[in-house]
Amino acid sequence: MTKENIYKQASDKWGTKAQIIVAIEEMSELIQALTKHLRTDLVTDNLAEEIADVEIMIEQLRTIFVGINDKIDETKAYKLERLERKIKE
Repeated sequence: MTKENIYKQASDKWGTKAQIIVAIEEMSELIQALTKHLRTDLVTDNLAEEIADVEIMIEQLRTIFVGINDKIDETKAYKLERLERKIKE
């Protein structure tokens, strides 16, 4: 089964609203893990797990909001170019 199929089945089973809430919760958990890293300077398995969870939920959000994927890609490319210019300054 492809990732996209898994994401669609998750949305079909629990609903898009529930999956958006899960995405928010996962992002919050990543914020907590990063804050803990800043306090302790430790890179833990928990940090890796939270990054993975957020990446999965971002991919799932792209399947939920499929109509804006081109805009996401365009905006991401623009922001990466802008970051590159700032680095070179």
